[in-house]
Amino acid sequence: MRLLLAAVGRLKAGPERELASRYRDRTAQLGRGLGFPSCDSIEIPESRARRAVDRCTEEAAALAALLPSGGVLIAYDERGRADLASAALAQRVAAWRDVGRPALVVAIGGPDGLDASIRTKAELILSFGAATLPHGLVRVLALEQIYRSLTILAGHPYHRGEAG
Repeated sequence: MRLLLAAVGRLKAGPERELASRYRDRTAQLGRGLGFPSCDSIEIPESRARRAVDRCTEEAAALAALLPSGGVLIAYDERGRADLASAALAQRVAAWRDVGRPALVVAIGGPDGLDASIRTKAELILSFGAATLPHGLVRVLALEQIYRSLTILAGHPYHRGEAG
């Protein structure tokens, strides 16, 4: 199962880009032995449309184009679930891998959010809580959760459970 983080907007050079790259690289290295041959990150250019609804529509089309037939889409959205434990996410990722799903695409929208069409396609919509976070941090956190899921599947001590 190929892993892909698809985010609207460009992450500037700096600590967020460095940390996102670190988690992407860790995920790619660990994933190879667990049936996840790659972990990539793609930046979708922000739409230049005048109206927010048109920007969201254009960005959604670009995000949807990255989802292969049979692939799994997880969307990060402010209306998503904030109560899914890391171990439960890891179990879902493993189940999707084990049934032969070709890819897991994690989508993060732009400043205007995600179009309803992406939320409809998503098998899981997640949120990091009620606080509004910068998109760069959301990318880092999403990549960290993918990495954490793989460490759980590998039995690696990085994740020490809900009490740790």
